[in-house]
Amino acid sequence: MYCSQGVWHNRCSRQYETIRNKGFDTMETQELKAALEQIGRQARTASDALRSLSRAVKDAALLRIASELRAQAAMIQAENARDLEAGRAKGLTNAMLDRLELNNKRIEAMAQGLEVVAALPDPVGDIVHQYVHPNGLRIAQVRQPLGVVGIIYESRPNVTADAAALCLKSGNACILRGGSEAIHSNLAIARVFIEGLRAAGAPDHAVQIIETTDRAAVGELLRLDRHIDVIIPRGGKSLIARIYEESRIPVVAHLDGICHTYLHEDADPDMALNVCLNAKLQRPGVCNAMETLLVHEAAAPMLLPGIAKALAAGGCELRGCARTRQIIDCREATDEDWITEYLDKILSIKIVSSLEEAITHVNLFGSHHSDAIITESYAAAERFLDAVDSATVYVNASTRFTDGFEFGLGAEIGISTNKLHCRGPMALEGLTTLKYVIRGSGQIRE
Repeated sequence: MYCSQGVWHNRCSRQYETIRNKGFDTMETQELKAALEQIGRQARTASDALRSLSRAVKDAALLRIASELRAQAAMIQAENARDLEAGRAKGLTNAMLDRLELNNKRIEAMAQGLEVVAALPDPVGDIVHQYVHPNGLRIAQVRQPLGVVGIIYESRPNVTADAAALCLKSGNACILRGGSEAIHSNLAIARVFIEGLRAAGAPDHAVQIIETTDRAAVGELLRLDRHIDVIIPRGGKSLIARIYEESRIPVVAHLDGICHTYLHEDADPDMALNVCLNAKLQRPGVCNAMETLLVHEAAAPMLLPGIAKALAAGGCELRGCARTRQIIDCREATDEDWITEYLDKILSIKIVSSLEEAITHVNLFGSHHSDAIITESYAAAERFLDAVDSATVYVNASTRFTDGFEFGLGAEIGISTNKLHCRGPMALEGLTTLKYVIRGSGQIRE
């Protein structure tokens, strides 16, 4: 487990040194609990300092880290290769391996993400609303950091850099716990990040990462309600279910991406084809990829054969309803398919009789993440935008754009499907809360 310097700090307790020498993966329960408690205390102390850290220091740190990510790309890729080798040995799917891989392009994207975050306005201290009371009180609602953010995530190691960057910029201390399949990649990125923070003069323990792959560490983290203000999970259903069940800390959930594209009866054939191919095949192992295609019955005979042929040529397995199978050759879709996030080259297809049936299907079976309509009708588009209850809703575009960077937010913690606090790509503002600041001149209430 790293302190903010990336090595064990000489002020760590004797007990901590004993744990370090013994090794985290061989800890007894009480030792693990003590280690996590120490990390929580350190994060709370760091959050107090981060609250008033200047934008200049935060931005300088982010730019320095971005430069170091590029300089250390070979080291990061070497560590990532260890994870990929272990993943192949475990039989991870190609889609999962794709999520795990860090090539030069993705490391460059991480670095650019940090630079974008550095260039964004600092949300801390923003006045959201202000009001002058008739008695002269000046009442303002001001953005403040959440405090300490615990982030539990799987598979994608770029989350390590994205999450740490957003937490730093928004004045939050963070505790990161990545998945075992990306342990070497996550530690490598965290080492670069933490050393960059130290060089820039950021507070100790602004970013900490849990090194152990022991699942018990997650349970201990979820009990640190005295030190952690919010838990943000990114992962599969089993991880999210466990966190909801065990956490004593408020959770901002980033649930499944069961994303739909609906082709209305007047959908342009070329647009429909291009959008569907992009939404499904451009990167199938991510949460904003299309998992279900809905097609209006009037357009299905014309649109489905060409789209199905192109998807199949891209290696996509198709599963369709009975009406779909009358038009194209594919496997039969089951009830389970409509509620499955494949994260792979698999697509379920359903023919619907109307726009309203499409909307009902999306709201009933979707995960309220990202859904799209392809149509030339303004009325149909507006009805879909108004009625579909999802965090992001599209007209004539691929759901693959649901991303903090694409939305101009810099990096992102994830895509929140919550309705409280924040929804959609969770970036800087999503990592803040509000407080009222009241300035007076001796007023008393009558």
